[in-house]
Amino acid sequence: MHRLRVWCAATGLALGTLALPATASAQGYGVYEHGACAMGRAGATVADPCLDGSSIFFNPAGIAQLENKVVNGGVTLIAVGGDFTHQETLEVSDLPRTAIPVPTLYLGIPLNNRLALGLGVFVPYGLETSWDESAQGRFLGYFSKISAIYVQPTVAYNVNDWLSVGGGVDFTIVSVELKQHLDLSEQIVPGTSSSFATFGIPNRTDFGDAHIEGSGTTLGYNLGIIAQATDWISFGVRYLSRQKATLEGGDATFSQIETGLFVPVDLPLPGVTVPAGTPVDALVAPLFADGGTLSDQSVSTVLRFPEQLVLGTAIQVSPKVKLLADYQYTNWAVFEVLPIEFAIIGTVTLQENFVATHGIRLGGEYAFSSDTQARLGFISHGAAAPAETVTPLLPEGPRSEFTIGFGTRVTKGLRFDFAYQYIDQADRRGRSTDGGSDFPTTAANDGLYTFNAHVFGLSLIYKF
Repeated sequence: MHRLRVWCAATGLALGTLALPATASAQGYGVYEHGACAMGRAGATVADPCLDGSSIFFNPAGIAQLENKVVNGGVTLIAVGGDFTHQETLEVSDLPRTAIPVPTLYLGIPLNNRLALGLGVFVPYGLETSWDESAQGRFLGYFSKISAIYVQPTVAYNVNDWLSVGGGVDFTIVSVELKQHLDLSEQIVPGTSSSFATFGIPNRTDFGDAHIEGSGTTLGYNLGIIAQATDWISFGVRYLSRQKATLEGGDATFSQIETGLFVPVDLPLPGVTVPAGTPVDALVAPLFADGGTLSDQSVSTVLRFPEQLVLGTAIQVSPKVKLLADYQYTNWAVFEVLPIEFAIIGTVTLQENFVATHGIRLGGEYAFSSDTQARLGFISHGAAAPAETVTPLLPEGPRSEFTIGFGTRVTKGLRFDFAYQYIDQADRRGRSTDGGSDFPTTAANDGLYTFNAHVFGLSLIYKF
């Protein structure tokens, strides 16, 4: 069997997921913007959730504090931009700025002054990257999308006047998609152990396009506690469990790209010599034919979503001013290797080597009245991807983020919240190819990625 470098496709199969053009503020392929009120506070809300139903995600215990039934529908628009500059050629590939919508929906129903039920739909993990098809990193992936939609029935209970607990079961629907080009120079010449580059085919010669899609389901849970220590200070803790999604029965489709090249030298194959001047496209066409290594085939993988632990406090400094601070731990170390099984190509194992991340979220809220509030926030995160696995599929790095928000009541039962967030990511060296190795190191890094994002959140809340 010809050894084909399609492990890039496997990377995309795992990383090409849900909803954002690189990722929002939770690092890795995490998303934390699931409500405009919380977003305006920089997501610092575990000890004092917004009373709009969004605590179903941020801290399930919070819905026990609802006084009215509430329905919250919202959307977050994430507009990411950036580029990659090759260190030697200085060629620049742009990541076009596009707005990706991430919807949320919450329903909270207090049954009495102690017990409440809720239902939330949100997307805590996902990403979307969409480069031009001619971008330098197209052989790793020019389009990737991951979507992990959590549907969470929730129950919360006020144990006493100062302690609330809550939890929910997460039914998760996962889908992934990747598009990438295949580089002929890295392919093994049929019947030999040498690559086409050995026989004079230039690097970055496009000869195939791969499109991979898959989906699956999995289960997890979300737990939270809120302790109101005094009238002016509260503490909160929330744990979102890890999940493992098995994506089986996915589709990998391949199409040939005409190179127009000719074999530059005689190719001595077993039992035959392919003379110089033979069209390269005719030589590789059997790979794409039925039963060929690059014919359409099924594919499967296992994708892991890490657990999160959030600890926080909220301080009511004055009747109008509230300050909030959260610490967030996300165990991205669960994303260490990624085994991909192709029906014909075989099994490919990717080394990702992600590390756990630590983040700080600081927020403030000023109440002009009981109906109208303004909010500010700041976020700081480390990077989940190590230096050797920074690619166009996930060009992430350490980030500083700034938020601002505003909310007001429109009618007796209806209010809206709006938030804006700017993500400033440090420039980071990464790679645009795999460097010809199954185990890439920083030696394969051949350029610099830049990244930034503008994020807009809007929620409409109806209480009844």
